[in-house]
Amino acid sequence: MTSLLHSKEEKDKRQGRENDWRLFLRLVPYARRSGHLLLTSLVLLVPLSISNAIQPIIIGQAISLLRAESQIWPFLQGRALHEGLNLLAGLLFLTLALRLALESTQAFIVQKVGLRITADIRYDLFVHVTSLAVKFFDRTPVGKLITRLTSDVDALGEVFSTGAIGILSDLFSIIVIVITMFLLHWQLALMLLLMLVPVAAVVIYFQQQYRQANYRAREELSALNATLQENIAGINVVQLFRREKFNAELFRGINQRYIAEVDKTIFHDAAVSATLEWISLVAIAAVLWLGGERVLQNTLSFGTLSAFILFAQRLFEPLRQFAEKFTAIQAGFTAIERINDIFNEPIEIRDRESQTQKKNILSADSFTGEIRFEGVWFGYKPDEYVIKDLNFTIHSGEKVALVGPTGAGKSTIIRLLCRLYEPNQGRILVDGIDIRDIPQSELRRHMSVILQDGFLFAGDVKSNISLGDNYSLAEIRQAAEQTNVARFIEELPQGYDTHLRERGTNLSGGQKQLLAFARAAIRNAKILVLDEATASLDVRTEALIQDALTRLLEKRTAIIIAHRLSTIRNVDRIFVLKRGQLVESGNHEELLRLEGLYASLYKLQLLGQ
Repeated sequence: MTSLLHSKEEKDKRQGRENDWRLFLRLVPYARRSGHLLLTSLVLLVPLSISNAIQPIIIGQAISLLRAESQIWPFLQGRALHEGLNLLAGLLFLTLALRLALESTQAFIVQKVGLRITADIRYDLFVHVTSLAVKFFDRTPVGKLITRLTSDVDALGEVFSTGAIGILSDLFSIIVIVITMFLLHWQLALMLLLMLVPVAAVVIYFQQQYRQANYRAREELSALNATLQENIAGINVVQLFRREKFNAELFRGINQRYIAEVDKTIFHDAAVSATLEWISLVAIAAVLWLGGERVLQNTLSFGTLSAFILFAQRLFEPLRQFAEKFTAIQAGFTAIERINDIFNEPIEIRDRESQTQKKNILSADSFTGEIRFEGVWFGYKPDEYVIKDLNFTIHSGEKVALVGPTGAGKSTIIRLLCRLYEPNQGRILVDGIDIRDIPQSELRRHMSVILQDGFLFAGDVKSNISLGDNYSLAEIRQAAEQTNVARFIEELPQGYDTHLRERGTNLSGGQKQLLAFARAAIRNAKILVLDEATASLDVRTEALIQDALTRLLEKRTAIIIAHRLSTIRNVDRIFVLKRGQLVESGNHEELLRLEGLYASLYKLQLLGQ
């Protein structure tokens, strides 16, 4: 299961009006995976509630026995005082031990179920997020996503681990206590039961207010994490341009808004606890007043009155716990709403159902690597096209360079080819097959892309070259030697086993880029894409890579994006782009003779040099 609910909910429901039952039902599929544990936990409620309800009666019987009252259990009548007290003490100890064992077992089970549900939802959410189109990440701050995957999912797990099962336990305890009280004395029981009505109304009101405040608090926490992540990622710019104080003030403002919303949740939560505490004291006073009159009238034993005082305390104790757990559930419902917003994000780029079972549509033996764009239109925003009616063909084994001013659409073409985005109109064909008819994993298996910013994961060097594929160390070494980067790797402290920090911060930009070349070479793909791949390299290292590229590009279709036009003079054709349109096409000499945009760009670069 990769979604809690696929239908899109309206935003106004997120403000507290969405049905809580429907929200709870979204967790049921996850709970079913631990159905036997949940069933065991529910079965334990019966003996646990009975043992809890019988203890005040035992204490009341002890008091009646001490006062020599007639309303005692038959098996106590005729026994000596110390013998009867010993029996009651043993029975009380037995119920206490049973309750302790049952509570410990149940607490362990519900916590285990909660952790399983949390882990399953976090995994499904991660899988869903990593399947979303790049468009989603363009508009969503990383810090907000991290909040959804961490604190929101943790709060959601509380719905089961300390919420739903705990509330069922408290409700069952209340029901058993109320039934027991009615069996003992219906007038006192009815009075206590009627006092539950205003309590329930107060709890519901404050919990609704808590729900709304908690949603706003989590939104502010997302903004807080997003700001924190942005400042850490951009720390170099922050310090170089002396924005520390300015950014600190921005962070202070967001932090204060978050604290203000959290204060509201604390107020509503405290209001519930204070109200329950006050009403429980009133209930005890009412029991003493009405029960005292009955004792004076000899219609109620002192032991039964003592039992009712204990019942009054125990009746409101589950209510107090109920309120606390209900608070956790409300926070969990808020988390469900926020997580469901992510699950409801459509996976826009999907493999067509008719193709999901097909394999090797692009046969490795017959694959040639021809690329064709037919009437392609694309815009990151509706009606704001950055690619306009693009038509071209790159033949098998041909080397083509994409050039043009900034914003001409060069990198967008690469993203469309790799299906990171879908065209608004037109189609893209590889070997005559629409790429939408090719499973994404298979399409990308035939492509090697080297970006300007070579991203590295935390781990060793060899794992950053293989990226999880089953390549042997010999194959990794061969790829490094093929791209002239083996010498650099062997100079590292542990060679191919050298541990790299997050984003490869213990390597230079050029060194990270070298590993990207080895990463591309080992896959031996038929289509090679270079997006400003040598921009981070010094002249000497670039010369080594250019030598390796000459071998790497043999018998491969290549698309090269380069701002330094001197590096693409030997390609077969150059496509010149301007505002998303192909305005010129030809080799270096032909385009210079045209004296168009390419010639102007080339002359400007020569002048700059």
